[in-house]
Amino acid sequence: MSRVAVLKGGRSLERQVSLVSGARVEDALERLGHEVVGVDVGGDLFPRLRETAPDVAFIALHGPGGEDGTIQELIEALGIPYTGSGVSASARCSNKVLAKHALRDAGLPTPDWVAFSEDAFRELGAADALEAIEQRLEFPLVVKPTDQGSAIGIKFARSAAEVPAAILAAFSYDPKVLIERFVHGRELAIGVLSRLGGGAEALPIVEAIPRDRDFYDFTARYDIGRTRFDCPAALEPVLAAHVQEVALAAYELLGCYGFARVDMILAESGPQILEINTIPGLTETSLLPQAADAAGIDFDELVARAVELALTRAAVEL
Repeated sequence: MSRVAVLKGGRSLERQVSLVSGARVEDALERLGHEVVGVDVGGDLFPRLRETAPDVAFIALHGPGGEDGTIQELIEALGIPYTGSGVSASARCSNKVLAKHALRDAGLPTPDWVAFSEDAFRELGAADALEAIEQRLEFPLVVKPTDQGSAIGIKFARSAAEVPAAILAAFSYDPKVLIERFVHGRELAIGVLSRLGGGAEALPIVEAIPRDRDFYDFTARYDIGRTRFDCPAALEPVLAAHVQEVALAAYELLGCYGFARVDMILAESGPQILEINTIPGLTETSLLPQAADAAGIDFDELVARAVELALTRAAVEL
């Protein structure tokens, strides 16, 4: 068995979710017989990793600093194998604008959008372009930070009067904001796992159905009872296979590895990709573990596969 450092917590707004994900991973690793070292990531990360000398790092960090390639690049400097996607894929997927450009360039479906920085908004006249943006995208609009996960900072604007406040709220989380066309449809999440022999597989589709609100936000995601999750989602087999094919195409296009979750809206015209999460939640209410379980992969097996994939990638790169 291996010595595994579980990197969790950190300083992002998703710290509490990360701590819960990390604790579940630690429990699974102990059941699997590994020696587990829990690391609440902070300024002493390098000394702690050098002292503990883990065989592999299991990254359970969410949000900026954890999912954006930062921690991956630091760990690579120490030569420690780690779970999940590499630096490039992590950086591209965490930045919603970069990911959407890559999807569009490859012909994969994603809702139309406009993005701009706070500097452009305040100093280059982007604020004066709002009317043109609103006419192009049409109401309602979704306003979100470029680089946040777990639905943090997302606001819906149903009229022009609501747009400025939504933009300012998004700027409080990130210096760049994405304004996206709202797509009516079903909220789907498709987990994707890499295979040890190469390639990847799409897991059964999860549909999130909020009970008391008209969109799936942070509260609906993590408060038990706020959302019903159907897995597998009630879709015709041909349509379900198409949705999974689109998720796999996005996973492979962006160079993901280990596991990820592709979030979509299933509109009348077909699936629309919202984002790709390279370190999805691993809590009791998280969607990737639910999908894996529906595929006959329990949580311990999911964790074991992530560790084995990390060690396999490291061996190939030597």
